[in-house]
Amino acid sequence: MAVTGSPIGRCTIGPGLEGEISANAVFVEDTTCTTDICQGQLGDCWLLAALSCLTMHPNLFVKVVPPNQSLTESYAGIFHFTFWQYGEWVEVVVDDRLPVRGGRLLFSYSCTRNEYWSALVEKAYAKLIGSYGSLKGGNISEAMEDFTGGIAYSLPVSSRTPRIMWKALSDALSRGSLLSCFIQASNYLEIGTVTAEGLVKGHAYAITDTDTVKKSAGEALLLRLRNPWGFVEYSGPWSDKSKDWDDVNAAEKKRIELKNSEDGEFWISAEDFSKLFGTVELCSVDPDPIVDEDTPTDPDSPAAPISSWSLSSHKGSWVSGSTAGGSCTYPRSFWKNPQFQLVLAEHDDDHAMTPEEKKVAENQKEKAKQCTVLVELLQKNRRKKDKVNFLHIAFHIYKVPPKLQGLCLDQSFFSSQQPVGSSGKYQPLRAVWREVRLDPGNYVILASTYSPNQPAEFFLRVYSKTGNNLGTKDFTCSTGFIMVMSMPPVLPEDRKRVQKTFDEMAGPDDKLNAKEFMKLVNSVLEKDYQLPLETCRQLIFGEDTGGRSSLTREQTEPVLASLRSLQSIFFKFDQDSSGTMSPFELSLALQAAGVQCDGQVIQLLWERFGSGEPHLPFHGFVACVTRLRKLFALYKSESNPEVKDVGINAWLLKLLTV
Repeated sequence: MAVTGSPIGRCTIGPGLEGEISANAVFVEDTTCTTDICQGQLGDCWLLAALSCLTMHPNLFVKVVPPNQSLTESYAGIFHFTFWQYGEWVEVVVDDRLPVRGGRLLFSYSCTRNEYWSALVEKAYAKLIGSYGSLKGGNISEAMEDFTGGIAYSLPVSSRTPRIMWKALSDALSRGSLLSCFIQASNYLEIGTVTAEGLVKGHAYAITDTDTVKKSAGEALLLRLRNPWGFVEYSGPWSDKSKDWDDVNAAEKKRIELKNSEDGEFWISAEDFSKLFGTVELCSVDPDPIVDEDTPTDPDSPAAPISSWSLSSHKGSWVSGSTAGGSCTYPRSFWKNPQFQLVLAEHDDDHAMTPEEKKVAENQKEKAKQCTVLVELLQKNRRKKDKVNFLHIAFHIYKVPPKLQGLCLDQSFFSSQQPVGSSGKYQPLRAVWREVRLDPGNYVILASTYSPNQPAEFFLRVYSKTGNNLGTKDFTCSTGFIMVMSMPPVLPEDRKRVQKTFDEMAGPDDKLNAKEFMKLVNSVLEKDYQLPLETCRQLIFGEDTGGRSSLTREQTEPVLASLRSLQSIFFKFDQDSSGTMSPFELSLALQAAGVQCDGQVIQLLWERFGSGEPHLPFHGFVACVTRLRKLFALYKSESNPEVKDVGINAWLLKLLTV
């Protein structure tokens, strides 16, 4: 598709300049409203529906679209917008060039043809996530969160009666929530098809208002929706041309600003909404549950008060071979995923129990004292370069017993414990979330992808009701090093083999050089695990040889015994008998060899001794252990207090990069 760029808003420089889209262009015509946003030839209804919702909340709108931007006054040809991105607000600056075809905007446009703020927001968001192509197809919850910094989630329309759903959505709008809805398409071919009532399947609609309309006999509970296309409207009861409006007086129509025009906006009754739509998407800056079973059904009853929440957020990453451990179906690596400690010290003071919980409490003669926690896991930057590649992600929450608090939890813990909460099944969405109620205590949150070794960045945020002591922090295992690795005993047959080799091959100084030593060790090791000359040199220099590349009898015997031990360890953790070891197997094998390493150290060791390959051979494992043994000895003998103050983890990371 050929797309050309043409500048807008040059009227103050010189009207009629070649390449202008409009000679009387404005940034905003009068005020911003839902009809300023019409979808062009790009499948981004999810973005534009969220933008329509945003126009209904001026305090949120000015955060995304800063005021006092103009195409006439002090015009410099650039515009700036801000979007929430994983815990921070990011400013995006764009110029005044927009894609056109035949002199008309190719993508988003306004019903007021010389107004361009919505097209520029679309361009800025496309720049933020990669390109216009990255906007094709998406979940409206993504845009809602990026416009507000809130938490978005889905709610089945059928989960509540029409009256309760209407009341809950009304309360949500009054609290500044963004709302949308859609009809689920049963298959790909149904997406974009129009129903008999004029509704589009698989298409995002903005919910912009609710109201109670008085008629001659009673009242009607209505919702106002908008199709971001700017046309194709609902044609059922209470639509623009419906005869239901004949029973409503002119003053009431004027009050709700009823328009009989093809602008994509229409009213629908709460009953028909519940029949025709399947899912509501909600996004609120405060994560209050907005739809409860016991929501008052009286339309005039006040909205529930907003609770106070505390927030803790963390940026992390899944690193292939290190912290990308996959799901619990991979028990050998699941525990390597990033772990976050959650401390809940106090129960909620104002937790409103559901009817089911009240029945349980009445039977038990006591109220359950629990903590309300909302956890959301987002994967970052997966809409790039015209591609959308969301990994299947999830999080799991485990209760930590007192004896293990503050420690790095290993494979044995996760293999023997069941989670007390989770986000549910792994899903290919940008964000997964879950609200849970937990007893006060210590917990660990494990964030993971479904398959191991899938590198990605993520953002984790945890909301807790005020009164809880939320102390979420990354686990580190930097204090778990065993400084002196035990040496296995020398077998009698190895002692005899060493003596025989020295008698036959040693020079006048009664020492073996690297080649002679290689011949000795390879006569002991299995054929597929024999060492190259370079590894044998590393083994020699790992001993106290005074800088000489040869070993004495006394030095050779324990080195040979150590190699036998390392070979046994390698056999044990090379569970697929491939003759190589994965990064996750390396971590376990090092522990068996007497070394418990921090995740960053493991990653660096892999980069150094794995030479960028996906699997580590036996000689790489030997070189790795030899290097660590030498470094531990150096650290133990270090007399500089500054070195000891920074800790062995930081010291190792520095030396391993040399």
